Amino acid sequence: MSRNVSSDSSEHHFNHKEEIIIDYEHVSYQHQTREFLKHLPAYSKNYAISLFPIITWIHRYNLMWLVRDLIAGVTVGIVIVPQSMGYAKIAELPPQYGLYTAFVGLCVYCLFATSKDISIGPTAVMSLLVGQTVTRVTSYDTTITGPDIAVAMSLFTGIIAMFIGLVRLGILVDFIPAPAIAGFMSGSAITITIGQMPKLFGIKGINTQESSYLIFGNFFKYLPNTKVDVAFGLVSMFWLYGIRYACQVLGKRYPKYSMHFFFFSIMRNGILVIFGTLIAFLINIGKSTSPISILKTVPPGFQAMGVPVIRTNLLSGIASSLPSGVIILILEHVAIAKSFGRINDYTINPDQEIIAIGFTNIWASFFGAYPSTGSFSRTAIKARSGVKTPIAGIISALVVLLALYALTPAFYYIPDAVLAAVVIHAVADLVSGPSYVKRLAAVSLWELLIFVVTVIITFFTTVEYGIYASVGLSIVILLFRIARPRFWGLGRIPLSTTTPNITELHTYLYVPESHPSLGKLVEPLPEGILMCRVDESLTYPNSSYISDKIITYCKFRTRSSVKTLSKGERQWNDDATPDVIAARESLPLLHALILDFASVNRLDSSGLQAIVDAQNALNRYSGHHVEFHFVNILNPSIRRCLVVAQFGTQPRPGDNRKEILPVVPASRDGPEGEQRQRRNSDVESPNGIPIPKDRYPFFHWSSDEAVRSAVASLDIRRSLEESGEVEEHTSTVNDVSNGH
Repeated sequence: MSRNVSSDSSEHHFNHKEEIIIDYEHVSYQHQTREFLKHLPAYSKNYAISLFPIITWIHRYNLMWLVRDLIAGVTVGIVIVPQSMGYAKIAELPPQYGLYTAFVGLCVYCLFATSKDISIGPTAVMSLLVGQTVTRVTSYDTTITGPDIAVAMSLFTGIIAMFIGLVRLGILVDFIPAPAIAGFMSGSAITITIGQMPKLFGIKGINTQESSYLIFGNFFKYLPNTKVDVAFGLVSMFWLYGIRYACQVLGKRYPKYSMHFFFFSIMRNGILVIFGTLIAFLINIGKSTSPISILKTVPPGFQAMGVPVIRTNLLSGIASSLPSGVIILILEHVAIAKSFGRINDYTINPDQEIIAIGFTNIWASFFGAYPSTGSFSRTAIKARSGVKTPIAGIISALVVLLALYALTPAFYYIPDAVLAAVVIHAVADLVSGPSYVKRLAAVSLWELLIFVVTVIITFFTTVEYGIYASVGLSIVILLFRIARPRFWGLGRIPLSTTTPNITELHTYLYVPESHPSLGKLVEPLPEGILMCRVDESLTYPNSSYISDKIITYCKFRTRSSVKTLSKGERQWNDDATPDVIAARESLPLLHALILDFASVNRLDSSGLQAIVDAQNALNRYSGHHVEFHFVNILNPSIRRCLVVAQFGTQPRPGDNRKEILPVVPASRDGPEGEQRQRRNSDVESPNGIPIPKDRYPFFHWSSDEAVRSAVASLDIRRSLEESGEVEEHTSTVNDVSNGH
C-alpha cells in the first residue's frame, strides 16, 4: 500500500506500514496574488498598529511601573546631562546643543519604541562623526556654521533612516557583522580618548580634529605646557574609576546592599560635576580670568528652535557623511536594542526601531539638535535601574529640561578637564579588549581582519573612512564566501548494528573524506559511484566554480572511456605521462554521482545550468549517461527546478532516451503507473514512519537509499552490457526506478 503526500495534505499521522511518496503541488502566482489581496486589509491594519507599539501596552500601565520608571528615568537624566555637554564639545558644537539632542531623543522615542531599555541621545561615535564633518566643511566654506551642519545631518539622516524602516529594509543591517561594529566603535573610542587628553591636561594649541596619531604625537610634544587643569582631570579620573571599582567590590561582598552601591556608583558623574564646579567657582573668586579652562555661558532654554534652513552648498558639504551617519544611527541602535532584548527576554522589531530613530532625528532637527541614537552606557544604567517601560525616557527628558531652564547659570564654572574625564570614562568601555580579540581569532580570522582593519583605518584617518572600510570589507568577504563555497567529497563509515535507534536501513554514516577525526575510518562508495556535498546555495556567483569542482572531483577518481591516444592525437593541454595514464586505467568508469543538497537553500538558473553542464561534461568523459542523484532536497522550489531540467526523469540503463518528454508539473507527467509496493528488502522502522520516497527516482531522502538506487542501476547496466540486450529489459528498469 502506498500513499502520495502532497504539500497541501492535512494529514500529519501515518501508519508505519504505508509507503510515503513525496510530491509537491505547484502554487501558482495567481493563487498567491489572490491570497495576498484577500488578507491585505488585515496586513494594513497590523502594519498601522506596528508603527505605534505604545498602543499595545499603555492601557496596562500601573503605579508600580511608574515608580520603577521614575527611578530609572531620574538616574539616566543625572548621567546624561554632563555627558551630553561633553559630547557636544566633541561634535565641535556649543554645550547646549548636547542638551537639546538629549531632550528630544528621550522625549519622542517612547512613542515608537519596542525596547524598554534603550536610552536615546548624543553618543560618542556620532558626536565624533559630526565633529569631523563640521571641521571638514567649515574649513572650505566659512559661510556655514557648525550648528547648521548638525541640524542638516539630523534631518537627512532621520529621513533616510525612517524611509528604510517604513519600507522594511532593516535587513540591510544584517549584512554588516558584529566585528565591524565593534571595530569602528573601538576605533572611535580610542580616537575620542586621545582627543580628550589635551583637555584633561589643560594643553592648548592642539587641533583635536586631526587624525589620532597626530594628536597623540602633539600631546607629548606639548606636554611641558600642562596647566593646573591636570589636577582636576586626574583627580576626576581617579574618582570615577575608584568609586566604580569600590562599589562593585562592596556590592559583591554585601549583596543585601548591592542596589544601594549601584545607585551611588551611578551618581558619581553628578557628584563629580557638582564638586568640580564648586571648586572652580571658589578659585575664580576675585579673578578677572580663570586659571583653568571652564565651560562658560550656557544659554537657558531652547535658543535654536526653528525650521531647518537647507542650502545647496550645505547639502553638498554633508552629502559624503550622510551614508556613514545613517550606518552609525542604525547599527549602533539596533545592536544595543537586540543585545538588551536578549538579556531581558523580550524581542525588538528592528524595522520599527529604525523608524523610531528616524522620526526622532527628524523631529530633533527642529529643536537645533544633532543626530542621536542609542547609547550603550546609558542603556546599561537604565536596564540595571529596573526600568519597566519606555516612559522612563520622558522622566529623563524632564531632568534635562530642568537643567536647561534652571541650572544653566551653574554650568558656567564646570571645568573642561572634568567634562573630559567624564567623556573618557564613558567611551573607554566601548573598546573591545584583548579577551574579545582572542575569542574572535579563535572563531574566525576573516572577522578578526575586519575588526583590525577598521580600528587601524579609524585611528589613522577618520571614523567615516573606518565605517566605509568595515562595510566594504565585510561585503567583499561575504561575496567571496558565497562565490567560493566549501566542496566536500564524501565517503561512508559502517555503523554498528548494535547502536541504539539505528535501523538496518541506515547502515552507513556519510562524512567528508578529509574529516579530521573520522577521515581514517572512511571507506569509498561502491565502484563507479561518487558522492559530494556543497555547503552553499547554487547561484550565479559560484555556479561555474562548483561545476568545475564537480567535474575535477569526478575525473580524478574515475577513468575516461576514450582509448589511449597517440602523441599526435592528444590535446595540446594534456600533460599526462605514460605512468599516469597507466595508473588511471585501473580506475572505474563513473556511473552515478550523488549530490547532497542539505546545505543548498537556493538554486537559480545559473546554478541549474552549471549542474547540467557538469553532467554533460561527465557524460562525454565516461562515454555514457552519468546518473545524477540528489539527496536531502529540503526546499520544494529547488526540487521544481531540478524537475524542469529533467533531473527527475533521467534515462536509466536500457531506457530509450527518445521517449523522454519535456517535464511539466509532476502531478501530470511524472513517472506513470501505480506506485509499486516496497520490496521485502526494505526494512521499516518499528517506531516511526519509513524513509519517504520521492515521486521521481533520482530524488532521495536518505544517502543510503541513493547509493542503493545507483548500485541497482549499475548492476542493470553491467548485465545489459554483457548480454547486449537493451529493449527487453525496459520493463525491469521501470520496476527498479519505481522501487528506488
